[in-house]
Amino acid sequence: MIKKIFLGLLALIVVLVAAVAANTLRKGSRQLDVPPLAVLPVDEQGAAKRLGEAVRFRTISSRDDPQLNADQFQQFHALLEQRFPKTHAALKREVVNGLSLLYTWQGSKPELAPILLLAHQDVVPIAPGTEGDWTEPPFSGAVKDGFIWGRGSWDDKGNLMSQLEAVEMLVASGYQPERTVYLAYGADEEVSGLRGATQIAALLKQRGVHPDFVIDEGLLILDGILPGLAKPAALIGVAEKGYLSVELSVSATPGHSSMPPKHGTSAIAMMSTALKQLEDKQLPAGIRGVGGEMFDTIAPEMSGFSRVALSNLWLFGPVVQKQLEAGASTNAMLRTTTALTIVNAGNKENVLPGRADATVNFRILPGDTEAQVLEHVKSELAQAVGEGKVKVTALPGAQEASKVAPTASHQYHLLNKTIREVFPGTLVAPGLMVAATDSVHYGELSDHIFKFSPVRANAEDLKRFHGTNERLSTSNYAEAIRFYYRLLSEGAKAPAP
Repeated sequence: MIKKIFLGLLALIVVLVAAVAANTLRKGSRQLDVPPLAVLPVDEQGAAKRLGEAVRFRTISSRDDPQLNADQFQQFHALLEQRFPKTHAALKREVVNGLSLLYTWQGSKPELAPILLLAHQDVVPIAPGTEGDWTEPPFSGAVKDGFIWGRGSWDDKGNLMSQLEAVEMLVASGYQPERTVYLAYGADEEVSGLRGATQIAALLKQRGVHPDFVIDEGLLILDGILPGLAKPAALIGVAEKGYLSVELSVSATPGHSSMPPKHGTSAIAMMSTALKQLEDKQLPAGIRGVGGEMFDTIAPEMSGFSRVALSNLWLFGPVVQKQLEAGASTNAMLRTTTALTIVNAGNKENVLPGRADATVNFRILPGDTEAQVLEHVKSELAQAVGEGKVKVTALPGAQEASKVAPTASHQYHLLNKTIREVFPGTLVAPGLMVAATDSVHYGELSDHIFKFSPVRANAEDLKRFHGTNERLSTSNYAEAIRFYYRLLSEGAKAPAP
């Protein structure tokens, strides 16, 4: 009997091993096989100098004051006219709502759906007290040691200027797009885009513009970040998470700290219990949707057990998911995240406050909704502290998750192919944009909205984003110009018959 059980287990193990091996080998590469392009000559130093000039303008936006640094934006506009004269002669430029820009390059076949490239002019401020930590002053725009230094060199003047560099070169070459090309540059992306991108999108909608595709800043070319993946991976954002902030309020009887109330019934105690419940009982994670497609695409390119595990999620799914949930960036791709961001209660050490308030921010996974998140919050709080004990208010500015751009489309294929041509040896996969971009405001105009920046980044580089020592290498900046040159020259063509 024992022998039969042993033989049965052995047979089961053999079958499992065979199935795992077969499944791993059966999943071949999903990478496009395209030859690299001949390297387009680019004036790398001249372009770097022009980006450095752009960085010098302190185009810091404000949510409350639309005129903050207006002179800096206007001087930046003047620089663009001076440095890209052929572009400004060939394209129509409109100033939208005071500081945002919309360029139109009329196509020779206006009946074709146009294409729309986005970027933003504004930058985030420098964290007070960190100015001296920069290798070069944050608004110097210095070109030194192979890098353009300063706030905006990467986010997002690097994209904006490289697009205009590409257009300037195309105009100079005599190129005429068949599709109309739009360039839209908002002035307040860092503070929600309501005055810039929202207004440009409304204007385009009013004019009946429905782009064949839209590309905005977003995911990057990551190197050395994904364990088991030797090659750099370009992730194309095909969707963007939604945004919801919820305010929680708890009221209790105020009093003197010498006579505290029953355990767990003070305002601070109830709020603490409520917040711990939301932190502990988050919405469920799963390797599905965009995240699932990303891992399915890169699995054949990985080595060792990483390839085996990702190719056999039917068996290793729980183990893989647990590992992914342990990392902040990968966890964000698997679920609607919960972040406790603001807490206010009390103003004196010997007084029990009568009220406690908190704000919790959720980034909503495509497939989840704002209504589902609110229901989850109310349900968990009722379990933790009792029905109706915590007042729940959705704050203004909520945004549902974006639509998911299909990867089985000529638009995604074009972007995929362009990356493979301009960045040889780079893997390409769809990904999920977990932060907010201007592109979310264009959701009604197109089903094919992509979030991708042609920027190479390793783990150390990611710390520079919105941080100290933001920079972009001059060689990578030249690659970005080549990328947009190729994307425009191919993307603005009429479809093949």
